[in-house]
Amino acid sequence: MTARQPLRVNEVMARLAPEPARGTMSHAPMTINNLSQQSPFTTKDGSTIRSILDRTNAPVANQSLAEATIPVGKATERHYHKLSEEFYFILEGTGTMEINGEERPVTPGDAILIPPGAWHQITASQTLRFLCCCAPPYSHEDTCFE
Repeated sequence: MTARQPLRVNEVMARLAPEPARGTMSHAPMTINNLSQQSPFTTKDGSTIRSILDRTNAPVANQSLAEATIPVGKATERHYHKLSEEFYFILEGTGTMEINGEERPVTPGDAILIPPGAWHQITASQTLRFLCCCAPPYSHEDTCFE
């Protein structure tokens, strides 16, 4: 008799979840939001944000996408997120990214990983514009300063 190997979680889930028929919808309808139509607001860390896709403007479940702007000479307030992992993708400007005490210069084209629980701050040497992706989605309640 041959011993059975235990199934991995993804194998179990694949067996439980039926595949959708080709051409049918397995989720919410397509959502397209234009950046120019999103109103800016200030987050708890002091950056100006325009939410592109998040729980306030789309049927988002697992992540959020926003454009952030920080004026020359300004910085976000140093903070961390208990749950969210963040990606920053620098579009314009230059600055300094600090994560858990390590500082590095950032320029257009740089992608930055900020793990959950990591203290971080970004400072603009030139006005910074960058994309910010959070998973789970950004929430004020997950932004901590203590």
